[in-house]
Amino acid sequence: MAVTEAERHAMTRALELAGNGPRGLNPQVGAIILSPAGDVLAEGWHRGAGTPHAEVDALGKLAPGAARGATAVVTLEPCNHTGRTGPCSQALIDAGVGRVVYALDDPGELSSGGGERLRAAGVDVEPGEQAEASRALIADWLDVQRLGRPRVTVKWAQSLDGRAAASDGTSQWITGAAARADVHLRRAASDAIVVGTGTVLADDPSLTARDGDVLLPHQPVPVVIGARETPADAALRRHPREPLFYPTRDLHAVLDDLRERGVQRVFVEGGPTLASRFIAEGLCDDVLAYIAPVLLGGARLALTDIGVEGIDGARRLIVDEWMPLGADLLVIARPATTKEGN
Repeated sequence: MAVTEAERHAMTRALELAGNGPRGLNPQVGAIILSPAGDVLAEGWHRGAGTPHAEVDALGKLAPGAARGATAVVTLEPCNHTGRTGPCSQALIDAGVGRVVYALDDPGELSSGGGERLRAAGVDVEPGEQAEASRALIADWLDVQRLGRPRVTVKWAQSLDGRAAASDGTSQWITGAAARADVHLRRAASDAIVVGTGTVLADDPSLTARDGDVLLPHQPVPVVIGARETPADAALRRHPREPLFYPTRDLHAVLDDLRERGVQRVFVEGGPTLASRFIAEGLCDDVLAYIAPVLLGGARLALTDIGVEGIDGARRLIVDEWMPLGADLLVIARPATTKEGN
């Protein structure tokens, strides 16, 4: 049975509702319950881990039996497992729902299969309605499911000859105002901003996302990796979010913990040693290289050892965009999945 106009409008509304939910361990999901005539009976959305899923939230607003023969329109395939809450697929069956229209298949090994469960119970199931819109909404969560960890962006600023600082260690500012403003917008789009203790001790960064002197509405959680102590008066201790400190060299363990905290996007800002370790350990999904038209010379390279001994072992990238920012150039790239070039 083709998707009806009422179901299509309901999916658009369900996607709007889904956006109300928080980013975190669970995906943002919205749901609409329609009567057999196509009228909206109830709306729901997921408010975070441990709370009712969108379908159950919507069903909970109806009197017992009111959903019998109704259609549930959901932005993600109803789940099929018991975690902090029961399976939504079974909740829909128990409520007597006769049809389910959903946008995107659930990618989880444990949670997927809700569509099959519904069909086996005699429910008419129609997947794929506005799948791309749903995928765009929860793209970061889907990345976490695919990677098994948060998506990692490694950023650095460098001179044209590849230096992150002058010989005396000064680095403010290699790039101009437009490039720095772009960095702050990308910080605000991330869940966590990561630096090493060396950067904290050398630069005392605040790790906030700002528009000039004004804090942007969303602030990433500041994360410091390294064994050295962060000073009590460090600027990042005045960050609006509580900083996280990891006195370890185990980047996998750090990312595992951040995932458990609901972090989906990690923005690695420094310094060269930490950035190089993320790349060397294959934990870099995106590269942002801000290149300034200046020459510094010296030994303070933007990257250090990334595990490349010969040209055959080069970590090749696919450039997605070359973006001029004032006098500077931003290179947006990602690791090539296969070796390309010579």
